[in-house]
Amino acid sequence: MLQIMKEAKTDIVQDENGRADVLASRIEALITEARTKVVSFVNTAMVYTYYEIGRMIVEDEQGGDERAEYGKKTLQKVSKRLTDKLGKGFSVDNLQNMRNFFLSYSKYETLSRISSEEHSTPQFTLSWSHYLKLMRIENLEERRFYEIEATNNNWSLRELERQFDSSLYERLALSRNKEQILELSQKGQIVEKPQDLLKDPYILEFTGLPEFPQYTEKKLEQKLIDNLQAFLLELGKGFTFVGRQVRLTFAEEHFYIDLVFYNRLLKSFVLIDLKRGKLKHQDIGQMQMYVNYYDREIKLEDENPTIGLLLCADKDNAVVEYTLPQDNNQIFATKYETVLPRKDELKKLISNR
Repeated sequence: MLQIMKEAKTDIVQDENGRADVLASRIEALITEARTKVVSFVNTAMVYTYYEIGRMIVEDEQGGDERAEYGKKTLQKVSKRLTDKLGKGFSVDNLQNMRNFFLSYSKYETLSRISSEEHSTPQFTLSWSHYLKLMRIENLEERRFYEIEATNNNWSLRELERQFDSSLYERLALSRNKEQILELSQKGQIVEKPQDLLKDPYILEFTGLPEFPQYTEKKLEQKLIDNLQAFLLELGKGFTFVGRQVRLTFAEEHFYIDLVFYNRLLKSFVLIDLKRGKLKHQDIGQMQMYVNYYDREIKLEDENPTIGLLLCADKDNAVVEYTLPQDNNQIFATKYETVLPRKDELKKLISNR
């Protein structure tokens, strides 16, 4: 009887501890969420404040007779007084950034920017550090694209810098006509069909591999796995990792797909094969076999057709075109590079199309 009472007491204590753990976890999650919202609110409030400070500086400058000299001397005096009263953060350079911020973003209405109905203040969704980076992008359409994508994908400043440095906008624009390029600046990247995911080329500079393919496909694959977070960022929206060297067995033979992903937006498996050298028609045929197998044996009825992506160091467009059927919308071949591209060369390709 005593043993039973001890066991019952132990069960009660364990139950109480379990309930306490659950309650504490829920409270912790609520507090963490609240703190995140507070930080986000403070950051947003500061951005709006800097915009209004920029407005005040510009309006004050416009009232001066000799604007350049007047503005410079005024900012020096304002900087000293604010620093004495409020501390760091109000150097002449920072005040100048706020001025440029207002001048840059007060012109955004021409790009159908959402504004308040009561005033002409734009809506800001990113941190001040993000906007300092965005202001340095001269092309307004390109700047707006990166702002939308950074907001929608919750990019950190580092991720924004990486996407800009890898010329994401230009690489997406290369596969689009003029109307679609304009749409990029108005809506960002919209993923509705497999072609919307494609970039040409894919930039894999995070692998640290040399420009020329003096390495094996196995080493490239390992580098991508080692830098999976960066690779997912490069692949784009909606990707989740499934596996590497995924084995398929039929006709008493084993075949291995280098990398398998799933795209939640398209509800499709995405099979990736890596080719170190020039793409051959046999490589395309093999990918067709992988895609067929997944469509017939793996994907569910409510999922969309499987996508095959061949990442190669070099390719002949004619080989790709004549190997695949004319109505192909499942298998794609595109180049990859392990060094950052030159933006001026990509811009030239866009303008010459």
